[in-house]
Amino acid sequence: MCCKHCSHESSCLAIVPVFKGLNEDDSKQLRKVTHSRMAQKGEYIFREGERSSTLFVVKEGLIKLTKSSADGKEQIVRLLFPGDFFGLFSLLRDEKHYINAETVQQTVLCSIEKKDFLKVMEGNSDMAFRFLVAMNDRLYEADESMGNLSLMEVEQRLAKALLLFHEKLKIKNEPFILPITKKDLASLIGTTPESVSRKLLTFMSQNIIHMECQRKIQILEMDQLKEISEFG
Repeated sequence: MCCKHCSHESSCLAIVPVFKGLNEDDSKQLRKVTHSRMAQKGEYIFREGERSSTLFVVKEGLIKLTKSSADGKEQIVRLLFPGDFFGLFSLLRDEKHYINAETVQQTVLCSIEKKDFLKVMEGNSDMAFRFLVAMNDRLYEADESMGNLSLMEVEQRLAKALLLFHEKLKIKNEPFILPITKKDLASLIGTTPESVSRKLLTFMSQNIIHMECQRKIQILEMDQLKEISEFG
């Protein structure tokens, strides 16, 4: 279901760091070519091997980027929260997507077509530079994650994931619902759902977290969780 041009477009630009600092003319031009729509839970925005010439921004909701193994198993590579953008690799290189993008919940997406995006980029060197820095940060995070994942214990990976959710969901000291299932959480940190459940119970027995139900969690000892998540 597509939305008319509305506040989604301007708010999309406002929550993405690389769009901040645009002058009024560039902001106005970008708003004119930004479209928004509602994507239902479980909808594929694009699949591995498909082509598109669109930059996507998550306005509300959650996206998971996944790869499929030779035996058909799904591996979650990254989660995208409000303010995150994706699709830039295919857009700039004019190549097929190397990953799947699927909604985890009902999600509001904003999109900008390649010709419109490049036109604005050409007229704003500061924004172009910020996109380069953002892409470099993405590559660094991916390299660091891949390098450390196999060396980290499951509890370290789980602690990092809980801290990520706490940060991205902007939780203070309140309980929060895990934004993904335990199966998806296991895929994200490279373990099994059973192992996730055991480690959560361990954290609970150590009074690091409190669990009211299967997916409702409150972090009680933030510093201790951060200490567990540190590598090296």
